[in-house]
Amino acid sequence: MPSVLVRYHEVALKKGNRPYFIDLLKRNLVSSVKGLGFKEIRSLPGRLLLLFGEGADQEEIRRRIERVFGVANFSFVERTPLNLEVLQSRILDSLDGRRFASFRIDTKRGDKDFALTSPEINRRIGAAVKERSQARVDLTNAELTIFIEILPRDAFFGFDKLHGAGGLPVGASGRVVSLISGGIDSPVAAYRMMQRGCRLIYVHFHSAPYLDKSSQEKVRELVKLLTRCQFSSRLYLVPFGEIQRQIVASVLRPLRVVLYRRMMMRIAEAIAKREKAGALVTGESLAQVASQTLANLAVIEKAATLTILRPLVGMDKQEIIDQARRIGTFETSAIPDQDCCQLFVPRHPATNAKIADVENAESRLNLAALTQIGTENAEIEEFEFPRS
Repeated sequence: MPSVLVRYHEVALKKGNRPYFIDLLKRNLVSSVKGLGFKEIRSLPGRLLLLFGEGADQEEIRRRIERVFGVANFSFVERTPLNLEVLQSRILDSLDGRRFASFRIDTKRGDKDFALTSPEINRRIGAAVKERSQARVDLTNAELTIFIEILPRDAFFGFDKLHGAGGLPVGASGRVVSLISGGIDSPVAAYRMMQRGCRLIYVHFHSAPYLDKSSQEKVRELVKLLTRCQFSSRLYLVPFGEIQRQIVASVLRPLRVVLYRRMMMRIAEAIAKREKAGALVTGESLAQVASQTLANLAVIEKAATLTILRPLVGMDKQEIIDQARRIGTFETSAIPDQDCCQLFVPRHPATNAKIADVENAESRLNLAALTQIGTENAEIEEFEFPRS
């Protein structure tokens, strides 16, 4: 029966709150492997053990666990009886066909009643491995590490440490609303906030029927990809074209983009309050485009009372692209689309908007009514991974 030993790092630093974080991590791990023959999860000192039925798809288990936030690394391990001779024999059998010039044994003795100490187990198993393989022992830079766990009911061993997603379990840091476009930046910002333990509700602004639905289609695909990290997601699709049209009819060209962004913040905040979320998340990066100058960011954020989180604010475009490639969103984000940012955009938008000028321009608009248009006409879609 295949088993997976999961190790965590940042979760272990939480001291008095550690049980809460570990419980979240356990629940997220169980959600991630739904439908793969999962049987049981056990808490061990500093790690978790997942047990599976025979025939479980090891490659799919690997793909899913490596996306779970809170996991530092993990190993596929084999279970044996608490008998050193049996353990040694199974390890030697598992080494057949492996080629390595150096190795080390790393034993964790969770069962302090076991007759041998960890160093003694290391020496006994190590001598047998050396005799069988003729490889040298290297305690600092071994080509192969054999991990052994001695627990009250069983012993486990494995060979490879696979990288996890790190960070904190989704749900540990509360709920936030993420403004998501079909572009490269906002999915990366969402991913980074999930890595810090946030559970995300997504809001997408589109300009149908003035523009086509390509941005909505892209966002659905991006939310599907991101849902693999938090297992369930809600997406609000907000029609923004009519709101833009009313702003264009009332406001001079240079300030329009800033007013668009301020209206987005108001609508996103109304949705956040409905969802009991504690902050807004954007993919803004300082000075990347006209609306993201320091002056404009300061003016835009004044439209909301909730905290606005900008996890990409200090990253350059290439760094963002590189992370988008790593997390698997880049190819979808790079597909051309028509999003609301392309509608009614002035040729020379303001880069140093003044709050007095912006508020004067907004005095010609019924802000409450525009916010209501956005929230009441939003369509809601639900996403789940893995699908039931």
